[in-house]
Amino acid sequence: MATLPTQPITARNTSRPRRPAVRKAPLPAWLGETEPRDRHAPRLRFRTVWISDTHLGTPGCNAALLLDFLKSIECETLYLVGDIVDGWQLRKGWYWPPAHNDVVRCVLKMAKRGARVIYIPGNHDEAFRDFTGLHFGDVELLPEDIHVTADGRRLLVLHGDQFDSIVMYARWLAFLGDSAYTMLLKSNALVNGVRKRFGLPYWSLAAHLKKRVKNAVAFISKYEEVVAQAAAERHVDGVVCGHIHSAEIRQFGAITYYNDGDWVESCTALVEHADGTMDILDWAERRREEVMRERALSATKPAPAKTVTVDPVPA
Repeated sequence: MATLPTQPITARNTSRPRRPAVRKAPLPAWLGETEPRDRHAPRLRFRTVWISDTHLGTPGCNAALLLDFLKSIECETLYLVGDIVDGWQLRKGWYWPPAHNDVVRCVLKMAKRGARVIYIPGNHDEAFRDFTGLHFGDVELLPEDIHVTADGRRLLVLHGDQFDSIVMYARWLAFLGDSAYTMLLKSNALVNGVRKRFGLPYWSLAAHLKKRVKNAVAFISKYEEVVAQAAAERHVDGVVCGHIHSAEIRQFGAITYYNDGDWVESCTALVEHADGTMDILDWAERRREEVMRERALSATKPAPAKTVTVDPVPA
């Protein structure tokens, strides 16, 4: 079983003010621009937000939903829990549409406006692991972290590929599986392209198939158990990870296991409220419910009265 490094990590109180970084060059003008929003609803406020597995640089990334989510929230701390940029796919061929730039800009604006942004690289963006401990502007790169919740619980935060035996010990198989997964995501895009033509909201074929494949379900269950056990060995109260694209909150004895999901299949985030309570926010489901409410509302509205014109009677 893979284990975490044994070096101690000092618990971080993420609500502490940060020391401003010294900049030698002027900031780009777009950092000061007001972020446009498609809706007029107030932003959702959270103490902490965790997202992972966005896989920017791939066609499977739901950049539009991710950008919609980021524009709709405010938080004190934003954790980017690995696989934010997909270096594996970018090495095979460059794919970076404007929407992916918009996501990066939105994150940098959140950091510029006071949110603490912590980037913990995963296996697909492992190149950034060589720079952990450094700051890139207002973004901190860390190998892992311990987050202290509002109610005093200590949560280990890491991507989680350390516990995936395929990634650790059979790297060639991991790349092969990644190629097959990419093909599945292309099918997912085709299905949702057809659904969009018929006015239907986003639905993940990949997530649907994963939940119904027995071996995948067994792997996820075992993975969660191993991660929770490793967290118990570190004497923390819980663990937050990503990697397996399966959002979940489970209790393993005294350890609470949290997985924030992904933005390829399910489009979910883990959020901490002001009192320390934690929830999984399913943004795709939230948007589907909004679409259904809007359709129901429009169906109940009376049809506009027809204006009948009468030709004047000749004298």
